[in-house]
Amino acid sequence: MAEYRELNLEEINRELFRDFIRHQKVTKCLRRQDGEWVVKDDPFIDDWSEEDYQTLVSCLKDTLSTGGFVYAAFADGSLKAFASVEAEPFGGEQRYLDLSCIHVSEDMRGQGIGKVLFCAAKEWARVRGAKKLYISAHSAVETQAFYKAMGCVEAQEYNPKHVEAEPYDCQMECSLEVTGG
Repeated sequence: MAEYRELNLEEINRELFRDFIRHQKVTKCLRRQDGEWVVKDDPFIDDWSEEDYQTLVSCLKDTLSTGGFVYAAFADGSLKAFASVEAEPFGGEQRYLDLSCIHVSEDMRGQGIGKVLFCAAKEWARVRGAKKLYISAHSAVETQAFYKAMGCVEAQEYNPKHVEAEPYDCQMECSLEVTGG
């Protein structure tokens, strides 16, 4: 059973990720071909190096120090998942807030933890006046299935910074408008 809470700046360090397993075996990815998204065989292992963890720690600290949101799931006292949202709006009419990361440890995937984190990120962004959550999403078929299940679609407006940094990512958005009632 996961426990969820916001992280604070002081607790974000390399040791926090000691039991986190980033490993992801990817076999199929979405790739843009002739203006359409198609599934392609593109097998690789996605994992983080020590340098990647150090960059992650720095980025999450920056997120919090600039007013952003970092929300995490713990199991038996160990960090097993986290999501972050940047505080600075962008895009036309300042409608987007950036879901800068969301990751679930390999040993905890498939238990609904990602959904809880995603919903918390959406609510945090909505309360701050964003109209949409922006996601530069890994192109793995499994990752794309998660985002589509969360209601994400291809972004109407691409963030050039993300496209340049991760050219194979799928640029997505999720509406934060409350419907029904």
